[in-house]
This record gives sequence, C-alpha cells and structure tokens, in this order.
Amino acid sequence: MAFLMKSMLSNQVKNLGLGGGGEESKEESTPSDPAAAAGMTREEYEEYQKQMVEEKMERDAAFAQKKAERACLRVHLREKYRLPKSELDENQIQMAGDDVGLPEDLQKMVAEDQVEEEDKDSILGQLQNIQNMDMDAIKEKAQATFTEMKQAAEQKCSMM
Repeated sequence: MAFLMKSMLSNQVKNLGLGGGGEESKEESTPSDPAAAAGMTREEYEEYQKQMVEEKMERDAAFAQKKAERACLRVHLREKYRLPKSELDENQIQMAGDDVGLPEDLQKMVAEDQVEEEDKDSILGQLQNIQNMDMDAIKEKAQATFTEMKQAAEQKCSMM
C-alpha cells in the first residue's frame, strides 16, 4: 500500500515540475548529434568515420591474409605427412583471393627440413643411423623373438 501511494504521489510531483524530474533534464542536455558529442563539426565527424571504416577494412584484409598464410602452411604440412585435407583451410585460402604463399621465414624453415630429410634418406644418413643404434638391445630383441617363435613352433609341431 505504501508503495502504491509513493508511486502515485511521485508521479504527480514530477508532473508539477516541483523536483524529482532531474533525470529528464539530464537527457535533454546531452546533444543528439554524435558529432557534437565528440566535439567535432559534422564534416570532421564524417571524415573520422570514413577513416575508421578504412582502417577496419585494412585490418580485416591483413588478418585474412595471415589466416590464409597459416592455412597454406597447414596444407603443406598435411601434404608432407600425408594427413587428410581440411576444407576449412582451403576455404580460407580461397577467401584471401590473391596468390597466398608461405612467408619467407617459414619457407626457409621448410627448405631446411627438406635438406635434413634428404640427408637422412641418403645412404650416408642410413649408415649414420646404424652407428647410433643400440646393438645390444637389438640382439636381445632378436633373441626374444626367436625363442618365442621356437616355442610357438614346438607347441604346434609334435615332432619337435
């Protein structure tokens, strides 16, 4: 009941203009023009808005280019390791539009990896791998495999 009385009386006082209407005057004092609110003329504000839109478009284009470069790198790695292709990466490359390639520093890294892999695939690389092998572990593994095969053969063959 007190709430009802208070709301009715406050509405009547607001209508009379005897106070309590400070909120309305604050809204009226703020300018409705955004240019005036920013302290600029209309032309300055329009020029400012154009610059903002242009900068946003430039940032978006640079971001799309970076995304396409990353997608290109992922496609390259998928081809290298024979992984399934991703449509998302292909779409990002197509959205970038222009010719997208790997950045120079990534191209250098890829070239270094290819040189290392070629070295490993060569005969000299294979010989170096043989030198690095643990021969004792290989012998133990071969003996364990031989004994397992011998036991399996003895179980299957009644002559042995």
